[in-house]
Amino acid sequence: QVQLVESGGGLVQSGGSLRLSCAASGDTFSSYTMAWFRQAPGKEREFVAAISRSGGSTRLLNSVKDRFTISADNAKNTVYLQMNSLKPEDTAVYYCAASSRMLGARIPEYDYWGQGTQVTVSS
Repeated sequence: QVQLVESGGGLVQSGGSLRLSCAASGDTFSSYTMAWFRQAPGKEREFVAAISRSGGSTRLLNSVKDRFTISADNAKNTVYLQMNSLKPEDTAVYYCAASSRMLGARIPEYDYWGQGTQVTVSS
């Protein structure tokens, strides 16, 4: 079992930055692929970024590749999503997720989910 708690969301102006954190507890953090998904109002939840167990591989949604970075600190059992040059279309609830599979981008591949943190980007 893994428990995930997100933090760091908030309101930011277009072009601004935020860093989301996801603190994991329970099972061995480094045994899982960790990822971020987001869900905007009226839209389906979508994959944003994932990082491998070792931290050596990452995968990002094309539309955020040049602006977002995913990283992990295994010693702190925490994964981060650094979001720069934010746009209004990035507004969503951001969810942290953990998977025993490698760098998946599909919701069914993820076994554990956090409660989400709201990110709002004003124009």
